[in-house]
Amino acid sequence: MPGIYFHIPFCKQACHYCNFHFSTSLKYKSQVVEAMLKELHWRAGYLPQEPLQSLYFGGGTPSLLEAEELAAFFDAVARHFELAPDAEITLEANPDDLTPEKLQALRASPVNRLSIGIQSFYEEDLTFFNRAHNAAEARQCVERARAAGFRDLTVDLIYGAPTMPDAHWAANLKAVLEAEVPHFSAYALTVEPQTALDYFVRKGKVPPVEEAAAARHFEMLVEMTSAAGYEQYEVSNFALPGRYALHNSSYWKGEPYLGIGPSAHSFNGHSRQWNVANNAKYLKAMATSDLGQAIGLGLFEKEGLSTADQYNEYVMTGLRTIWGVSLHTIRSRFGVEYAAHFEREVARFEAAGQVVSAHGKYWLPGTHRFMADGIAADLFW
Repeated sequence: MPGIYFHIPFCKQACHYCNFHFSTSLKYKSQVVEAMLKELHWRAGYLPQEPLQSLYFGGGTPSLLEAEELAAFFDAVARHFELAPDAEITLEANPDDLTPEKLQALRASPVNRLSIGIQSFYEEDLTFFNRAHNAAEARQCVERARAAGFRDLTVDLIYGAPTMPDAHWAANLKAVLEAEVPHFSAYALTVEPQTALDYFVRKGKVPPVEEAAAARHFEMLVEMTSAAGYEQYEVSNFALPGRYALHNSSYWKGEPYLGIGPSAHSFNGHSRQWNVANNAKYLKAMATSDLGQAIGLGLFEKEGLSTADQYNEYVMTGLRTIWGVSLHTIRSRFGVEYAAHFEREVARFEAAGQVVSAHGKYWLPGTHRFMADGIAADLFW
C-alpha cells in the first residue's frame, strides 16, 4: 500500500551532523506550506488508486507546524486520497517542542504516532550535536507524550560520538528499553560532507569519529535489544513484536511513495524523482500555473530505473532487513542471470558466516548487519 512523505524544511537551529535540507529561518514557512498543498494537488495521480497506508511528516522539524497548518495538510489529503482505517500517521518532533499544550494540539489532530529526536540523554552529547533540547527535556518527552495519550512512539538515538563513552551509550539504551518505547532507531554518527561536523573535523576542532567505537556500540545495541525482547527488523530499527514502522517498512519493501516539499523523494517502482533542495527555487517553481511549467523551472529531477538498478536496490534494502533477499524474487522479477549472479557472489559471504540462508532466503545475522551496505555493494550487478 502506498504512502506520502511531507518534508517540512525548517529547524530552530542546525544540528552539526545533519545533511538533510532545512532552513533555520522561518520567514517563508507559510508560503512553503501553501506550495506543498498545491504540489499535493498537482501530483495526486502519482500513486496507485489504493488507500494510503501511511503519512509521514519529516524534516526538518515538523513539530514547528502550527495546528492550522497541520490541519490544512489533512484536509488536502482527504480531498485526493482515501486513508486506510489503520493508517499510520507519524510526525517527527523535537523534545523541546513537546510542551503539554503542543502535545494536546497534536493529540486532537489525526497524528497517531510521534517520532521524537532524543539522540542522547547526556548534555555533553547534545551540545556536541548542537541539538535545541537539553538532557532534562530528553528525559521528560516520552513520559509527557504518553500522558497526552500517545501510545505509538518511536525515538531516535545516535551512537559512536567522540563525547559518548561506552557506559553512556549503554545508559542511553537502558533508558529507552526500560521505558518500553515500542520502537526506536539508532544511527551511527557519520561525518557527512558540507556539514558543520565535517568542517570541525577537517579543521581539527573536534576529534574524528572512530569506526571502532561505532562498531563496539553496535554490538552493545544488538545484544541489549535482543535481551530486552526487541526485534532488529532493519539495521538501524528496533521494535517490540508487532510494532514495526509501516511507513519506513514500505521503503525497504519497495512499495510506492510520494514525496511532497523541497528535497522530498518519490518512487513508483520504475523511476525515482527528487524535488529541488532549495526553498526559494521550490517556491519559484510552484508559483507557476501548472505542473508542467513547474517541472520546466526545475521542481524535480527524475531517473528511470533499469533492471540492474532495481536489482541492486532490492539487494541493498533486503540485506538491511529481517526479511532478507529471496532468490525466488530475484529470479521472477529480474531473471535467471541475476539469480545466478547473486548465488555465485554471495557464496563467499556464506562461507565466512557473514550471510546465512534457508529455503532460498538470505540474510545477515546479528552484528554482521553493521556491514550490510558494504556486503550488498559486492553483490551488485
